[in-house]
Amino acid sequence: MRPLASVALIAVLAGCAVGPDYHRPDVDVPEKYRYQFDEVTETANTQWWKQFNDPVLDQLIVDSLTANKDVKIAAANVEQAAGVFTSVRSPLFPQLGYQGDAARQRLPDALVTPGADNPDSSYQAFATASWEIDLWGRIRRQTESARSNLLATQQARRGVVLSLVASVATTYMNLRAFDEQLVIALRTRDNYAESLRLFELQFKYGVVSLMTVEQARAQYETAVTRIAQIEQLIVTTENVLSILLGRNPGPIPRGKPIEEFVLPTVPAGLPSDLLTRRPDIAQAEQTLIGANAQIGAAKALYFPAISLTGLFGGASTDLSDLFKGSSKVWNYTGTITGPIFTGGGISGQVAQARASQKAALFNYEGTIQRAFADVDNALSARQKLAEQLASSVKLVDALKGYARLALIQFNGGYTSYLTVLYADQLLFPAELELAQTRAALLNSVTNIYKSTGGGWISEAAQLAPQPVDGGWLSPRVSEQP
Repeated sequence: MRPLASVALIAVLAGCAVGPDYHRPDVDVPEKYRYQFDEVTETANTQWWKQFNDPVLDQLIVDSLTANKDVKIAAANVEQAAGVFTSVRSPLFPQLGYQGDAARQRLPDALVTPGADNPDSSYQAFATASWEIDLWGRIRRQTESARSNLLATQQARRGVVLSLVASVATTYMNLRAFDEQLVIALRTRDNYAESLRLFELQFKYGVVSLMTVEQARAQYETAVTRIAQIEQLIVTTENVLSILLGRNPGPIPRGKPIEEFVLPTVPAGLPSDLLTRRPDIAQAEQTLIGANAQIGAAKALYFPAISLTGLFGGASTDLSDLFKGSSKVWNYTGTITGPIFTGGGISGQVAQARASQKAALFNYEGTIQRAFADVDNALSARQKLAEQLASSVKLVDALKGYARLALIQFNGGYTSYLTVLYADQLLFPAELELAQTRAALLNSVTNIYKSTGGGWISEAAQLAPQPVDGGWLSPRVSEQP
């Protein structure tokens, strides 16, 4: 009965683990966002970028998820974390192995028993087993921490996917805005070139002064300079997008003009949804769980460690007799070790673990607060940029009328060319700004989806390279606490 009682006692103790169990901290979640939209839809779990209705953009996002280097690195990081998890939890199970050796030696004749073989041979073959009984939960706490690190790495991969999709969409929008600005600048340059040509002819025949010609030339050169700047921005943006696509720098295909893009709807959701929808929040929580588990792992060092080892095999001076019953060898050993005085070695590790847990907690709370700010900023930008776009359209229309009337008055001799020049100086940058505002409004919706997260990340992640599954991505390992 005593052996059974000992086994039962060990089983009960093995179910205990020192250190604090994790409980999700209470966080101050606002009831609603500062900026609300009446028209929202449940689109957070779909491939929302398809709402732009540009097949070229859709394909660029698919290509980026397939070939982007950061996504591949994130998948490899998950595999690395899984390897660490497998290694850390392995001591929970008995360790089995084998050992064998063969030797032949000759001793001095004076040391050899008469009649004994000299030289002689010896052969040994053993199966070995060892197991550390995790009475205080040190290994289980370390395993809990490694598991949390694995889950945090998986969330980091989802975060890379989130950032990649948003970056491709915003970069493409900016590229199409630069394309539109280039069209405006080229058209303006051609108009200025025609005006310069006419004024040069009029100056030749004494109709206008040289000042008017130089003013027209200054307008023309301004447009030429702006074209060069926009063309450089296009090249730079194409190269950025190429890297996001996992390609060498090069040209990017174009789809619809920016004014033909459909503005996606705002996704529905409450502030409390961010706790489960944003990868950075989930990653921060897993880091907190891991840090919390390390406190228990450190505390367990105060308690004795119990290990069982065993050996079974054979030893013989003749290889043919190695596995016969008379050559049988076996032993088993129980070992207990524990600290008496460590000079603060263990208490220092406990203090370090507690401090890491505090830092992880503050990081978790800060990540949540930053997430709320991100969503508010994105919702505010969506609202204000829509108002700005409407005003910009009216401004451009008004400046076009102003420029047309100024030119009519100049041709009729009612005003100087300075009036025309001033009107053009207002219209040209306003048209460029309008194109950029269109892109900014589209990007504001992208930022809303980026800041709110959601199931669409999993939809996108399915298109990306998957970590090699070594059996550690089972539901039991991957499930959220």
